Amino acid sequence: MIDKQREGVLVKPHCRLTADQVRLIDELSRKILEDPGLLCYNEKAAEIFKEAGAKIEDEGQCVRVRIPSNIIDNVLETAASRIVLGARDPDKRLILDAYESRVRFGSGSETNVWLNVTFNDEKSPNFIRKDGSIERLRKAAHLCENLEHLDFFIRCVNIRDEEITDKNKDVNKFLASLNNISKHVQAGLTSLAALDDIINMGQIIAGGKGAFEKNPVLSFITCVIKSPLQIVDDTAAKLIEISKRRVPVVISSCPMGGATGPFDEFGMVTLINAELLAGVALNQLVAPGAPVLYGAVPVRTRLDNLNDMYGAPEFNHYNLDCAQMARFYGIPCYSTAGVGDADRPGIQATVEKLLTLINVPQGGAQYIHYAFGLLERTNMFCPEQAVMDNEHIGIIKRMLVDTNVSEERSAGVLEMIREVMKTDHKTFMYHLPLPTREPVYAHYPLEDKEGDALYAAHQRYREIMDMPRNNLPREILNEITAKIPNILTKTVTA
Repeated sequence: MIDKQREGVLVKPHCRLTADQVRLIDELSRKILEDPGLLCYNEKAAEIFKEAGAKIEDEGQCVRVRIPSNIIDNVLETAASRIVLGARDPDKRLILDAYESRVRFGSGSETNVWLNVTFNDEKSPNFIRKDGSIERLRKAAHLCENLEHLDFFIRCVNIRDEEITDKNKDVNKFLASLNNISKHVQAGLTSLAALDDIINMGQIIAGGKGAFEKNPVLSFITCVIKSPLQIVDDTAAKLIEISKRRVPVVISSCPMGGATGPFDEFGMVTLINAELLAGVALNQLVAPGAPVLYGAVPVRTRLDNLNDMYGAPEFNHYNLDCAQMARFYGIPCYSTAGVGDADRPGIQATVEKLLTLINVPQGGAQYIHYAFGLLERTNMFCPEQAVMDNEHIGIIKRMLVDTNVSEERSAGVLEMIREVMKTDHKTFMYHLPLPTREPVYAHYPLEDKEGDALYAAHQRYREIMDMPRNNLPREILNEITAKIPNILTKTVTA
């Protein structure tokens, strides 16, 4: 029996690295973990590594953790190669298998800015920057529910309402998302104190503790390593507790080539690989076999202003290599593509996004985030841009499909050509694949009669906003508000 899930697209992974180069990066990463090791600012994490056999050295305000290679060997034995990311609608869950290059695309970041696009009578666009809010996060989730090529939802709008505090932010951002989308929901954790409330929320939505374990409707991201090679105190504490509860978690690292990481491809991939192995090790030492993702987010530094840069050629190299390293270790890969440095939709944004959306998925990473709606690097979400990204990703998914050349189809191809050659018209129009069998690219999907893709995307966005929201059942919302503290009324209002 085949497990129900969102299909994604199976690719034949492009291997930029040779087998010898993969082994070399692995070897050097392990040497880095021993010397210089990592600076660790969390006492509990240092104790966990020490008990496993790591060497701990006092550095004053922190300790230096030197992780021997045998620890890495042990944790790679326990880390699961196949994990499930559940969904409110179980048919939309994701099964991530490190050895199956089934690529999915989703949203990402937690932007402070929502770019509002309006048009005057002459269809000239106006761009207005708005603050993130609960209602805009709800709109983003509803939009992403109806973007057919978006496979999962990472909260993409930071909620900055006056009522939001560190105490109530987590439960409201998770519920605002889960209440408006039936696909998998993922986010970071602002306050460790909210962890059990969020997991309880997920259990209520999934139908109980056992149901949540089989169908975890939510998961977490932890940036536990600050590049270069520093274990962050509060994030390590969050990772330890998430791991104890065995909820799926991403170990994310984001060195900037030329600033917090080497510019050089070899150096960058070796560094981030060492950092991710350390994060996976902490997760597995706490909870062997707990579901974990290898979260590679290596970027380039822009040389004129030192911002992170996603549209550079090196970005593709880093991410292709990291997907190959994750497959080498047998850990599902969380990767990155589709970010533009431009601050509004247009040619620059489209080109920068497509340079990575076309290339990075060829590496076979199972879970590609940042792919919908981001502008100004990861600082801005624009719904019209998300609509355009959705259409472009649909084209890319079709490009990624493997060839259908096979011995079994030989007779049919030969018969088709002979049949056409017997006709007067000598065309193959009547042999186009039916929509029920295989989609055919007919024309640019956002083709407006005036040729304005942004206006067409705006119209599509407005159509989606007018569609009914796929909210949680009222009895589920009532149970959540009764059992989970700090839920705001505006989060659950229909």
